[in-house]
Amino acid sequence: MSDEVDVPESHPRYESLLTRHRIEDGVDRGITSRQGLIAQGRGEAYDYLLGERTLESADRAERAAAAYLLRADHAVVSVNGNAAALVPGELVELAEATGADLEVNLFNRTEERIRAIAEYLRDHGAEEVLGLEADGRIPGLDHERAKVDADGIGDADVVLVPLEDGDRAEALGEMGKTELVVDLNPLSRSAQVATVPIIDNIVRAIPNVTAHAREMADDPEAQRAAIEAFDADEALEAAERAIRDGA
Repeated sequence: MSDEVDVPESHPRYESLLTRHRIEDGVDRGITSRQGLIAQGRGEAYDYLLGERTLESADRAERAAAAYLLRADHAVVSVNGNAAALVPGELVELAEATGADLEVNLFNRTEERIRAIAEYLRDHGAEEVLGLEADGRIPGLDHERAKVDADGIGDADVVLVPLEDGDRAEALGEMGKTELVVDLNPLSRSAQVATVPIIDNIVRAIPNVTAHAREMADDPEAQRAAIEAFDADEALEAAERAIRDGA
């Protein structure tokens, strides 16, 4: 990230302003589309309503997501422009902690952006990044996010899809994949169809999932318990209640 941001850590909106700068920097780098700026603003509004904190229900979701990734036959973390701009190193750490592959997948897809994101992830420690070939397709979708790596998302049984499009989330579910979705809006289609909806800011969610994965890496019983203890409907209801009541 460039060093143009000059906000003291004592500023009450420091974290929010820093996150906005990461998205701006992503646009400058050719990683994030301009539409991503709008998506970031929408997410930030929901985060504000949630109290800019990780709810207990979200932490349970993050723990369940970690367990699913660890128990997967083939896990893939899907990366779009906003995710790459906001948490590139954290995504690499998550992939390393869980044995998951990283795959770039974009709605506003260009070969230049795909290559820029892949290189950015490599700059942050990734050894291999999928998605450049895009030799497979998700059935039922007409836009560019239908393009996937046949040996990546196409072959995966568990997919972490942060900041996802609702129609692709539905289509992946129809393919029988276990979907772990990071989305600050509990009413979004992505969150509603997810096996594990993580209603949290991605800058908190990804490190939390990684921490849980490292804790449970050698404990299959803890992994099983985390999955059995999680209820998607309860998680969505808890987030909606927090937004409605300010709790």
